[in-house]
Amino acid sequence: MLATARSAALIGVDAVLVTVEVDVSPGLPAFNIVGLPDQAVSEARERVRAAIRNSGLPFPAARITVNLAPADLRKEGPMYDLPIALGLLAAQELLPAGALGGTLLAGELALDGSVRPIGGAVNLALLASQERLDVLLGEGNASEAALIDGVKVYPSRTLREALHHLSGLAVLTPAEAPEHSDDGPAPLDLADLKGQGQARRALEIALAGGHNLLLVGSPGSGKTMLARRAPGLLPQLTRAEALEVTRIHSAAGLTSQRSGLIRTPPYRSPHHTVSDAGLIGGGSIPRPGEVSLAHRGVLFLDEFPEFSRKALETLRQPLEDGEVTISRARASLRYPARFQLIAAMNPCPYGSQSVFKAA
Repeated sequence: MLATARSAALIGVDAVLVTVEVDVSPGLPAFNIVGLPDQAVSEARERVRAAIRNSGLPFPAARITVNLAPADLRKEGPMYDLPIALGLLAAQELLPAGALGGTLLAGELALDGSVRPIGGAVNLALLASQERLDVLLGEGNASEAALIDGVKVYPSRTLREALHHLSGLAVLTPAEAPEHSDDGPAPLDLADLKGQGQARRALEIALAGGHNLLLVGSPGSGKTMLARRAPGLLPQLTRAEALEVTRIHSAAGLTSQRSGLIRTPPYRSPHHTVSDAGLIGGGSIPRPGEVSLAHRGVLFLDEFPEFSRKALETLRQPLEDGEVTISRARASLRYPARFQLIAAMNPCPYGSQSVFKAA
C-alpha cells in the first residue's frame, strides 16, 4: 500500500515542497529511507518505530520504503519524523484516503510519541500559504507559524492527536497568532552611560545615517557599553522587516522558545575566534551566519584586530550588497545581511588617545 504526505525542506531561508512517499509491501522486514537524507533523517527510522509502538498503534512487519522527493535535494533535520509516521499509518489504511493531501506536516517525534518543535516554522507556513495548504506541527511551533496570515495552523502534542485530527475523530483547534510582538529583553538605555559626550554623539550620528562605526579607545573607556546600547537608538522594525528577521532566526532554530515577530533590531556580538562560516554563513550544512542574524540590526566586533584577516575580508560583500551568497555544488543560497557594523579596538601602544570615527 502506498501513501503520500507533504512536508518541506529549507533552502537558505526559503522552504520548498517535499513529497514524502511511504510504501508498505510484503517481504522481509526492512525500513529504508531514500532521497538524499542526512544522518538525522536516516535515524528517523528508530524514532518513528518507537513513537508508533509507544502510542499504541500498529507497526507493520513488512518491507517499508520511504522516498523523499525531489530525490536530488538533500534533506536535513528531524522535521520529517511526523510526515513519515503519518504516511506509514495511512499506508496501513488507518487514515482515510486523501487525508494527508491538503496538509503540510513537520515535526520531530519523541520515543513516547510526543511532537517536538523544529526550526523554520515561519518559513514552512509561508510555503503553505503559497501552496494553499494547512499546517500541522508540534505545539511548540504553533504560535510562530500562526504569524503568517491566511494559514490554518493545527498544533499537535502527540502523534495520536495528529492521527485523530486527520481522521476527523477529534479535530484540533487552529492556533492563533500572538497578540503582542516578541520584543525580547528591554534594550539597554544610553542614559545609563555618563560622560563620553563625543562618543555618544558619534554613535547617534552613525546610527541615524546608517554608517558603520569604529571605536578606538583604551580598555575600560566604554566602547562595549556604547555598542550594547546601539539597538535602543534604532526604531522598531516594521511588520515586513520583522517578518524578514524572524524568518532568518527561525531558519537558524533560534525562535523555538519565543513567540511573535521579532520587532527589536537584533544585536550580535561574535567572539574574535569565530570562523569564516560562523561569521558569514555556510558550513557543510549551510546555516545563516552572524551577519545574517544581525540583519536590520547591529553587528558588533570587539577586539577588531584580533579577527582573522580572511574573516574580515569576507565582510566586504555583505557590507556592499546587503546579502550573502553561499555557493555549493548543488545549490547557491542567499541570506539577507543588511546590518550596521560597529567595531572596537584598543589604540596602538604608542598612543592612548581615544578616537571615534564614522566609517
